[in-house]
Amino acid sequence: MKSDQIPSGFVSALIRNEAATNAYAMMTREEKDAVLKKARAVRSRQEMDKLMGQLAKEASIS
Repeated sequence: MKSDQIPSGFVSALIRNEAATNAYAMMTREEKDAVLKKARAVRSRQEMDKLMGQLAKEASIS
């Protein structure tokens, strides 16, 4: 996968998690880039769901 592509699993996970979607939408470009870097390193659906949970949790704290 090219480093500028959004992983398909990331998109699917965002669709399943509205809170994570909202959190991602509110991020700066730099924050989004950091999240995408983490998403590219994910190797399973469970890991991706965990990443989405972290996004949602961070959004609820802010």
